[in-house]
Amino acid sequence: QVQLVESGGGLVQPGGSLKLSCAASGFTFSTYAMNWYRQAPGKERDLVAAVTSAGGTNYADSVKGRFTASRDNTQNTVYLQMNSLKPEDPAVYYCNAHRDWSRVYDYWGQGTQVTVSS
Repeated sequence: QVQLVESGGGLVQPGGSLKLSCAASGFTFSTYAMNWYRQAPGKERDLVAAVTSAGGTNYADSVKGRFTASRDNTQNTVYLQMNSLKPEDPAVYYCNAHRDWSRVYDYWGQGTQVTVSS
């Protein structure tokens, strides 16, 4: 059974930091790209950060220089370190596992809420 369980969300002041974690199970973690998406109320779900199976990273322009994604294949976990949080960052953050070989595999976590407020 595939599971992606996010944790680490919460309330933080502008300029603060949070670290999200996503623990994966039920699939071969190391062969999947691991992505972080976010969705604010009334908006589409957008890709924030991506970590390839080889460990390379890509970021949305809005978070470059502030967010850092990483993975630990020994722990089947992907992380999102979020620094210098801004009022436009609040959203539900989702972990996604993606693999596109002979067919596309996509798995999603349940999401974790991030709130930025003074």
